[in-house]
Amino acid sequence: MPYLEVERRDSVAVVWMDQPGEKVNKISQGLLDEFASVLDSVEKDPGIKALVLASRKPDFIAGADIEKVLKMDAPGQAASLSHSGHLLLNRLENFPKPVVAAIHGAALGGGLEVALACHYRIASDDPRTVFSLPELKLGLLPGGGGTQRLPRLIGVSKALEMMLTGKNIFARKARKLGIADALVHPYGLLDAAVQSALELADGGGSAASGRKKKNTLLRRMLESVSPGRRLIYNQARKTVKSRTRGNYPAPFKIIDCVETGTERGLEAGYRVEEKLFDELVLGREAKQLIQLFFGMNSLRKSPPADLVRPVRKIGVLGAGLMGSGIAEVSIANGMDVLLKDMTYAALGHGEKAIWQDLDRKVRRGGMTPFQRDLTFSRLNGILDYSGFRGADMVIEAVFEDIDLKRRILAEVEAAAREDTIFASNTSSIPLSEIAAQAKRPEQVIGMHYFSPVPKMPLLEIIVTDKTADWVAATCVQAGINQGKHVIVVKDGPGFYTTRILAPFMNEAMVLLEEGGDIQEIDSAIKQFGFAVGPITLLDEVGIDVVAHVSAVLAPLFTWRGIRTSSSSEKVLQAGYKGRKNRKGFYLYDGGRKWPRILQKLSGRKGKAVNRHIYDFFGGPHRKSFEAREIQDRLAFVMINEAVHCLQEGIISSPRDGDLGAVLGLGFPPFLGGPFRYLDSLGTETAYRRMEELREKNGPRFIAAGLLREKAMLKQKFYSE
Repeated sequence: MPYLEVERRDSVAVVWMDQPGEKVNKISQGLLDEFASVLDSVEKDPGIKALVLASRKPDFIAGADIEKVLKMDAPGQAASLSHSGHLLLNRLENFPKPVVAAIHGAALGGGLEVALACHYRIASDDPRTVFSLPELKLGLLPGGGGTQRLPRLIGVSKALEMMLTGKNIFARKARKLGIADALVHPYGLLDAAVQSALELADGGGSAASGRKKKNTLLRRMLESVSPGRRLIYNQARKTVKSRTRGNYPAPFKIIDCVETGTERGLEAGYRVEEKLFDELVLGREAKQLIQLFFGMNSLRKSPPADLVRPVRKIGVLGAGLMGSGIAEVSIANGMDVLLKDMTYAALGHGEKAIWQDLDRKVRRGGMTPFQRDLTFSRLNGILDYSGFRGADMVIEAVFEDIDLKRRILAEVEAAAREDTIFASNTSSIPLSEIAAQAKRPEQVIGMHYFSPVPKMPLLEIIVTDKTADWVAATCVQAGINQGKHVIVVKDGPGFYTTRILAPFMNEAMVLLEEGGDIQEIDSAIKQFGFAVGPITLLDEVGIDVVAHVSAVLAPLFTWRGIRTSSSSEKVLQAGYKGRKNRKGFYLYDGGRKWPRILQKLSGRKGKAVNRHIYDFFGGPHRKSFEAREIQDRLAFVMINEAVHCLQEGIISSPRDGDLGAVLGLGFPPFLGGPFRYLDSLGTETAYRRMEELREKNGPRFIAAGLLREKAMLKQKFYSE
């Protein structure tokens, strides 16, 4: 079946993209070959004056066929694909007849590269229309000329910003940048594109007048001379190195491509783009990130339809940070929400936070003012349980106190319908304990969201032996509808994510007790690939929260002979709670940082350590640990606990374990997650490392039985 269909509209050829058997159009060798054939016929037809490229799918082009890219394992394969793309898009760019891209929906990666090669781009002003070069997120670089055309269109610095973040650019900003030449209503998009194509064919008109670079005078002056551009490249490399600690090669190669093309010409830029694209495709970072991408997509598959009941209205208990976040992602995706709290002040605070987030989307072009108002109208703040009989699901987001949660569960069961689902946003308390006195324990489930809810992609759903299948399926679908990636785990202390985080945080406390330095520990783990160090995370989460979780999980670890640190409890009793009361492991007096002269002399950057807190860890005299030792101790206790969870059936697959760790806890994405990391090391090597750590540090490093078994059999956790 053909990818393309050509429709004649007077003297304009409209080329419709509609990849058979796919929800989206994807760049592939088959599409490139067919498009070359279409260009041949259009060029030879004297009756055709111009060409319009449009999509019959909801999106323009959603990028390249990543599955085929992942299978490339021989040097030169990816370079050949990139070269084919360059030949075709260069032909498109130099086509003797005007080519107009009519863009609605997503133009991502290769899709944007196709649009950049067109002579004119007209886009719908719908919030669904976005432009992006997100290859960085897959460990790749734009391989279809994006590193060459985009800087020439919008300037070097803006192009680097787009490619080094992979962020979506909405239509209004795309018009401002010069990526889109014009915006129209979606229903008039095709007619406007055909008219623009005819105007260009006739020698200009309003279409040609819109084609300008949108750059400030200062930026044009800076980018017009080689020393100015060199300053931009150097600053970009410094920023990338600071953010990635050198763990991701793709951003550096993107900068190399832009610099080569800008300083040495297009042809040199294309050749470097092909070469570096090939290197990245063969690299381990891209392989892991692409597998992660596929895993995330697999979590968006709906459960069996016969089990799922509709969730049109939910009640949310608690208008704090978590509750308001849950309410926001619910109303943003079409659900009606009853947001309950104890006071009007608390409700007002939560409602204000939701409104500000929605209004921010309007300013970015992500939604219209009408859509914002319609979305916010789905929210109803209340002080009692009136209206809860209409709720299909109730989610409590109150403090981690079992008596409070049990009382709220009883109140909801009395106020709601008999078929209403009760979900607890607990992060550590076993669900069976919360539901111990429930009238309908089969309808009690855990829905563990991560803060901030609108931004964090993971939802951990916790089921007990009593949870009804329809309840679990309905909650999974509700989470998917909220835009979350959902993993389902079994009940137990800490479930999965909190359980594997606890030994990670505990080991950081043990290192401090042994004389470790706060910033040295944080820095080593960031170098390993975590976005945030464990001590910083402890301050951010709250020392009170960590102390509570430690108490909940202590019996589990004590039973296995693992010593848990009591330091967080001692620090809490002294009044330290972290950032929330501006009294933690770091200083928060007005954002005070290390003075610049001390930063240069000591090599330390960022917030200053609250050195008084060392009184709880043996005094101010600190000793230095090698970064490798810190990394191994913290990473392997987390990884080993993940294997325990798989062994005990808390998680059902290595995939869920990897996605939970990466999306919920910030485990380094380029390592693929705990289980893919073990596979990349080799389970035999990993087991030997655990044995070395056990001999030096004690029984908390005894390898899980499943890891030992895999090592003995020389097996991996993934079969592919």
